[in-house]
Amino acid sequence: MIGKLNHVAIAVPDLKSGRAVYEQVLGAEVSDEQALPEHGVTVVFVNLPNTKIELLEPLGEDSPIAAFLERNPAGGIHHICYEVEDILCARDQMVSNGARILGDGEPKTGAHGKPVLFLHPKDFCGTLVELEQV
Repeated sequence: MIGKLNHVAIAVPDLKSGRAVYEQVLGAEVSDEQALPEHGVTVVFVNLPNTKIELLEPLGEDSPIAAFLERNPAGGIHHICYEVEDILCARDQMVSNGARILGDGEPKTGAHGKPVLFLHPKDFCGTLVELEQV
């Protein structure tokens, strides 16, 4: 059902500093900043040959990333994202297999302009999982 790994998301307290580590220390190509108010984050993507790293910074007081950074002030891995061909079919199959979908269960538009859903971390070995339709 799931396809390839789309990205690993890392919450950072300061996006400019996080970006600098990937650009200057690792020599990676990093995208422009993108504000996603509906998700409460500002993001950049580190482009790698086989996947991406998403750096997330809180956007607004209600950002879920702000709560994550309160528990992990230095930042850390927030979620992993897998690709699926049909997000509604994947959602229905996951729910029928006992997985819980976060939020209202309806896909929202993600950073790549494609539908995304998040799955409860307690159902996936303590890992927050994002599904993105490709």
